[in-house]
Amino acid sequence: MTGVPASAAGGSGAKPVRGGKLGAAAVNQASLWNIANILTMARLLLVPGFVVLLLHNGGYDPAWRSFAWAAFAIAMITDLFDGHLARTYNLVTDFGKIADPIADKAIMGAALICLSYLGDLPWWVTGLILFREIGITLMRFWVIRHAVIPASRGGKMKTLAQGTAVGMYVLALTGPLATLRFWVMAVAVVLTVVTGLDYVRQAVVLRRQGLAAERAAAAAAEASEVRGPAEAER
Repeated sequence: MTGVPASAAGGSGAKPVRGGKLGAAAVNQASLWNIANILTMARLLLVPGFVVLLLHNGGYDPAWRSFAWAAFAIAMITDLFDGHLARTYNLVTDFGKIADPIADKAIMGAALICLSYLGDLPWWVTGLILFREIGITLMRFWVIRHAVIPASRGGKMKTLAQGTAVGMYVLALTGPLATLRFWVMAVAVVLTVVTGLDYVRQAVVLRRQGLAAERAAAAAAEASEVRGPAEAER
């Protein structure tokens, strides 16, 4: 859920990559109704259903929380699939570029807020993770004119740790497993902070480099304009 939106990777989506498993007719054009966008929309539709399941019967029914975990797991899995399909078959649309990161943040944000509301997770953990996720997303748009911040290995580890930890908190775990989920969440929080700071560093560097390149290009263009009339007078 972190990094460049999977649906944003690639070009115009004219033709599928050779050797792909889907038929050419299914992926010949990156229309709004391609399989990657459908999976993204399915994730968005899962969010209210997940909330209802998690909070049903007061939010403490183990059976209903198991159903909520299943919905959360499906959302996480479809995130992997739509990213793979978008990269493999070049299924790029403006809708996908916007909806994919929104779907990622929506399901994770809904889970964190519900868990804090139920008292299972401290509010500061929820606030920290959401602040990082939303902040990094906005920062990517801040520097996108100059460069795209690539998803780092640490960012992928953070996403895995967050998904695992939140999934364990959604389940009504007790005993050693309840202790284990605390430590998994602790790892997720540390990775959230460390990778967030690293992305901020990358964004500052990329923006400085982009601005320097723009100034150099402007100076070169101005020098070229000055040389033009001078050479014409010779």
